[in-house]
Amino acid sequence: MPPLPPTPARRVLCLAGSLRRDSWNRRLLHAAIDQAPSTLALTVYTDFAAVPLFDEDLEQLDPAGPVGVQALRAAMAAADGLVVATPEYNHALPGVLKNALDWLSRESPLGEVLVDKPVAVLGASAGPWGTRLAQASLRQVLHACGALVMPAPTLFMANAAAHFDGHGTLTDDAGAQALQRFMRAFEQWVERVAPATAAASMRRHG
Repeated sequence: MPPLPPTPARRVLCLAGSLRRDSWNRRLLHAAIDQAPSTLALTVYTDFAAVPLFDEDLEQLDPAGPVGVQALRAAMAAADGLVVATPEYNHALPGVLKNALDWLSRESPLGEVLVDKPVAVLGASAGPWGTRLAQASLRQVLHACGALVMPAPTLFMANAAAHFDGHGTLTDDAGAQALQRFMRAFEQWVERVAPATAAASMRRHG
């Protein structure tokens, strides 16, 4: 009997809640790619800056939204899961990230692309708190959007400069192991909620 073909990897979109090219959270997502199991194919979204401020007047001009919103929506709709790495600004999630989620939460020709989407939340900060409050506020927003947020494990990377070298590579063994456990847990979470995700996709495209 010939061997069964390998199961295609699940597509995971990754969002860094910062526009800075070398942000700690962008580096954390690239490290997550290295630590993720082979069943997950992670892609870091790079066109966040093209998403304008949410404006219902823009929405009325075109239900699909501006070009930058259309691209982000399409990437989200095509993904089987979402990983968000958020910095913490003034004890909350950044405005650029909240703005993107506001756009994604709206009804569109692609449907509400966050509904029943499995999501993992993590974050890194230069300071000692590791984005705990930002992650809490982000979870609240994602729940309101209908996303299925992984409850545990959590990952709060404090003092990020101690974990990465000058090239942005994660060099801390304990941090790498924690990130590997986190991504393996997300793999299990995606599989666990896959029926809801498939049903939501059928509603969008049916």
